[in-house]
Amino acid sequence: MSKKDKLSQKKPIRLSHIDAKSTGPFQHKEEVMKEMKQLEQELEELQEKLIAGKKQAVLFIFQGMDCSGKDGVIKKVFAGLHPQGISAYSFKTPTEEEARHDFLWRAHRAAPELGQITVFNRSYYEDVLITRVHGSVSDEQAKKRFKHINHFETLLADSNVKVVKIFLHISKSFQLEKLISRIEDTTKNWKFDPSDLRERKSWERYAELYEELFEKCNKATPWHIVPSDHRWYRNYAVLRIAVEALRSLDLKEPPANPELQPLLAKLKEKDA
Repeated sequence: MSKKDKLSQKKPIRLSHIDAKSTGPFQHKEEVMKEMKQLEQELEELQEKLIAGKKQAVLFIFQGMDCSGKDGVIKKVFAGLHPQGISAYSFKTPTEEEARHDFLWRAHRAAPELGQITVFNRSYYEDVLITRVHGSVSDEQAKKRFKHINHFETLLADSNVKVVKIFLHISKSFQLEKLISRIEDTTKNWKFDPSDLRERKSWERYAELYEELFEKCNKATPWHIVPSDHRWYRNYAVLRIAVEALRSLDLKEPPANPELQPLLAKLKEKDA
């Protein structure tokens, strides 16, 4: 990943200035296939060390406009990991129980325990995005929530949970193509949600709110913006981010247990 993919927040971010069709230094999918296989293998090895150590955890947060490919990239990037060491949580409209608690309650319940990876498909950020677009949360309330979010992410970091925030950036024209294909292709009709058309009308407002999040909610961990009009590059970029996140934990092989050596000797004696 280039340094440009990881936001420094020194300057206001404008999504309209970031090319959603970018594929970085690459022109074709074939150029990254070999590296992707290597990265996939490394990610599996790093996860094994994470599980064995039980001293750290990782929380991946995926945000993006409708049709940005959150489900697809999660399935592609994390498919090879051991299922006992990873879980995924999709943030939808709060249930009655969730609505009776503070807006971070359901996120905290789903945060990973040490040794685990958790993936959020959307997240608590929806509580300062869609809620504002539809008017259930005011801008003033959202500003207070920004502080709570920053404190929450700091708490996770202090608890050895690494938070990795990824925004899948698509163009408005790409979204339209995807919506049309979900209607034209009958095998994809199940993916189409009429609410996506309503939300599309608020594209500019969502972009504005995301840009505010990139600026205000970055204290504990920065955002990664991944151009996602080309799915192959999106998958490659997110895989790179995931591997680099686990590399940064400096995971070690678990130490040998000396108490097992006498047991090993006994087993060999009995089997002799």
